[in-house]
Amino acid sequence: MLVQLQYLRAVAALMVVYFHAILQLAKVNPGLDATAFLYGETGVDIFFVLSGFVMWLTTSGRAMSPIDFARRRIKRIVPLYWLATLFSAVVALVAPSLLKSTVFDLPHLIASLFFLPWANAADPSTITPVVVPGWTLNYEMFFYLIFALLLPLSEIRRIPAMFAVFAVILIACRLLPETTATRFYGEPIILEFLAGTVLGWLYRQKVLLPNRWAWAALAIGFAFLFINEALMRPESRFYAWGIPAIFIVYGAVSIDFSRLPFIGWLNYLGDCSYSIYITHAFTLAFLRVAADRLPIGILQQPVLFVILSLVLSSIGGAIIHEITTPRRKVALASRPPA
Repeated sequence: MLVQLQYLRAVAALMVVYFHAILQLAKVNPGLDATAFLYGETGVDIFFVLSGFVMWLTTSGRAMSPIDFARRRIKRIVPLYWLATLFSAVVALVAPSLLKSTVFDLPHLIASLFFLPWANAADPSTITPVVVPGWTLNYEMFFYLIFALLLPLSEIRRIPAMFAVFAVILIACRLLPETTATRFYGEPIILEFLAGTVLGWLYRQKVLLPNRWAWAALAIGFAFLFINEALMRPESRFYAWGIPAIFIVYGAVSIDFSRLPFIGWLNYLGDCSYSIYITHAFTLAFLRVAADRLPIGILQQPVLFVILSLVLSSIGGAIIHEITTPRRKVALASRPPA
C-alpha cells in the first residue's frame, strides 16, 4: 500500500474524531459554544475517495472473483463492526442513560448488522446504525457490492459500467417514491467512491500530476475542504467537500513519497484508522461520562478534552487493531517505488 494513503487514512480518521469531540463538548460543558471550531466531518469524504482508489488499485491487473473480493472485504469490515454494534446494543438495553444517540430497537439492530439503511430509533430524522459513525460503512458495503458484481467485466469496461450503474441508482432514487433506501442511496456522496476508482485508473496508467502541481493540489484541496466545511452545508457535500477530497487524494498519489522522510507513527495510525473510526465513539462516551460523574473539572476544559479525545481514541484504536489483526511478517504499508 502506498505510504501516502496510510497518512491520509490517519488524517481522515483523526479529523472525524476531532469533529465528534467538538460535538461532545456541548454535552460536557453546556455553557461553551464551540460551533466555530466544528470541523472534521469532511474526513469521511476523504475516506470515500480513498476507498474507490484502493479498491481499483488492489484489483487492477489481478484475476479476482466477486466471491474472493467479497470475502476479503467482509473479513476486514464485519467482525469488529459487529462486535461494536452488539456491545452498543447491550449497553443501550441495560444502561440506556450512558448513550445519547442510541436506544435499543431490535429491527434497527438487525438492519445495522446487515448494513441496511434504517432510521435511528433515537432520532428518526437520521438514517444511522446503532454505532452512528457506521453510516459510512452502510455506503461502503453498498460500494463493494457494486464493485464486486462488475469484477467479471474487463477493466476497460468496468469504469464505464460503474458510471452507468451509479447514474441509474441516482436517477431511480429521484424518480421512485421517497423511502429510507431512496433517501440514503440517492445522495450524490456515492459519486466520491466512483471518483476514487477513476483516480485509481489514472494512477495505474501513470497519468499523474507533475510534482509541483501535485503539492499545489494537495494544499488547495485541504484549504478548500476547510473553507467549504465552514461555508457549505452537508447537502452540498459532493461538490463542496468531495471535489477538494479528490484534489487531496490525486495530489497525494502523484507525489513520490519515497524521497521524503518516513513518518512511522502516522503510517501506523493509518493501519489503525478503521479501528480508530469504529471505536472512537466509545472513547468519547467514556470521557463524557467521566466529565459528568467524576470530580475531574479539568475535563471540561475544551482544549484538554479535545487533545485527550484524539490521544485516547488513537490509543484505543491501536489496541483494538493489535488485538483483532493477525500478525504479519511484512509491513502493511511500503514506500512507493522511486
